[in-house]
Amino acid sequence: MITGTQRTQFRDRGYVVIPGVLSDEQITHGRRIVGRMLDREPPEGVGAHFLWPQLSDGHPLLELYRTTGIGALAGELIQDDLRLQEPDQAQVATTIPPWPHVPGGPHVDGITPTLEDGTPGTFTMLAGLWLTPHDEVDRGNLYIWPGTHLRFGTYLAERGADALANVAELDPGPYPDIPLGDPIQATGPAGSVLFAHYLLAHNIGGHFGSADDVRRETLYFRLRTETHRANWRAIVTDPLTEFRR
Repeated sequence: MITGTQRTQFRDRGYVVIPGVLSDEQITHGRRIVGRMLDREPPEGVGAHFLWPQLSDGHPLLELYRTTGIGALAGELIQDDLRLQEPDQAQVATTIPPWPHVPGGPHVDGITPTLEDGTPGTFTMLAGLWLTPHDEVDRGNLYIWPGTHLRFGTYLAERGADALANVAELDPGPYPDIPLGDPIQATGPAGSVLFAHYLLAHNIGGHFGSADDVRRETLYFRLRTETHRANWRAIVTDPLTEFRR
């Protein structure tokens, strides 16, 4: 269950980490799936490596999403009258050490390439399943700039939602020139789930460990409510409209 305090953190800071969602058996199963996928498409050297599998019935990552109850848990953050669609794609994100990388700034997802109709690929929230420990910083942790989802929403409310597609004004990143504040690195044990608002500033961090250390492994699912695409312009200019208090 997600508590009222955790919902408040999500609304105010744009993210929340829920520990203990995956069992040890589910973590092991998830890592086996990832291992088989990486055997077929192995990383080239150190650093960040991503796979983008399409999901349909029978895909092991969709089955993992279902059996771990991520959709129901995410549903506790959104308004009672809204429902989340099942994801149609996953991101397998690995970070292989040693990679002493510090991101220069944040980005927002779904700007390039756009969807087939030319609009940005917005979504409701990001769900990240941590298959390896994130207890220490600088181990492939996600960098987050807390509260930026609200400031980004104000930026779009002033300029109109279609400013989200103006890549020239969102360079570098892509992310707008708004006050960012100081970033934090998301931490927690393996089996945790990170939920992050779509507009939250974020970026991948480096893995400062040695070549003998375990690579970072995270599964990301980009979740949308059933009505999100029809209302995306209103949603990005009022970034808390889909979420419970």
